[in-house]
Amino acid sequence: MENSRRDFLKIAGGVAAASAAIGAPVTTINVAAAATGGGERTTHTLPSLPYAYDALEPYIDAQTMELHHSAHHQGYVNGLNNTEEALAEARANNDFELVQHYSRQAAFHGGGHWLHSMFWQVMAPPGNGGGGEPSGALASKIEEDFGSFENFRAHFSAAAGAVEGGGWGLLHYRFTDDRLLVLQAESQHKFSPWDSIPILGVDVWEHAYYLNYQNRRGAYIENWWNVVNWSQVADNFRMLREAAGN
Repeated sequence: MENSRRDFLKIAGGVAAASAAIGAPVTTINVAAAATGGGERTTHTLPSLPYAYDALEPYIDAQTMELHHSAHHQGYVNGLNNTEEALAEARANNDFELVQHYSRQAAFHGGGHWLHSMFWQVMAPPGNGGGGEPSGALASKIEEDFGSFENFRAHFSAAAGAVEGGGWGLLHYRFTDDRLLVLQAESQHKFSPWDSIPILGVDVWEHAYYLNYQNRRGAYIENWWNVVNWSQVADNFRMLREAAGN
């Protein structure tokens, strides 16, 4: 029993650290809660893009990138900060009348912040880190778990295209059995399993593509493959796999 506990804590701690490295390359500052007795909270900030707004053209246009990053992602950051402040105040005042609302808001805005932070990192300018196919251990694992890269790409594109409303197409690493799997996320947080973490994702909310593609989500997804940063995805895979001891 004690060995199982130690193994769980080791894996959980390692995976949590790797998850933080993948999805939250952001500056955070611990500050006192807004009301005495509510505990400390974190101030979340918008991460800088690792490239210029026009760097992903012609596949994702500069105006979409600027709005997506500076308005939509910033909105999730603001929402997460406001929600965590409200929850700190609720604890301080022992007033949990709105706890269900703020719990949902924490999941929505927190999911949006993490997924977008990951999203910017797993893209790169076409021909300069973006596009092509994976190599090395990641390529081997994709072939093992999906049969071929072509199978994986078709599965991923279909899943992303079929998300109802707004959400994400995601490639997860499941650390309990060392597997890659394609999943969807509706909104920023629905359909999220507990034993896996995304290493690649495409945002299929309309704000991610509508200025250039209108309602042609499939065309956006097809062109998005030209900016996938496989080197970063491979790093994400490696970090999680090592953290899980697989």
